[in-house]
Amino acid sequence: MKKIVLISCVSKKLSVKSTVKDLYISPLFKYNYKYAKTFNPDDIYVLSAKFGLLNTEQEIEPYELTLNNMKTHEIKAWSEKVLGQLNDVSDLSIDEYTFLAGEKYRKFLLPQINHYKVPLKGMPIGKQLQYMKKLLNV
Repeated sequence: MKKIVLISCVSKKLSVKSTVKDLYISPLFKYNYKYAKTFNPDDIYVLSAKFGLLNTEQEIEPYELTLNNMKTHEIKAWSEKVLGQLNDVSDLSIDEYTFLAGEKYRKFLLPQINHYKVPLKGMPIGKQLQYMKKLLNV
């Protein structure tokens, strides 16, 4: 069984091609990435509105796209794409997934995954940041 952490993308990005872990520059993403490491996961991936599932070491160009502006059928299609990508790198029936991602990013994924955690569920972003700063001693 693998332990996998999934972090949602954010709008604040560098303006040049970068590795995924460096491209996203908002405090929320930076803290989520540090928090993700505390789970000692086998893998950390980013849920990108444009690309689907991204390995943090991949290099990509900056983009402007969010699930927040998509219609339900578009989010469902995106989720199907992500599930296919997850199937390529993990086993949805036995691996454990930790979601550091908002409702829109996980809504259609969770019913297809047997073992998952959403440790920050229901917390507004400000509370998430406070919680992670305290936990990470930052």
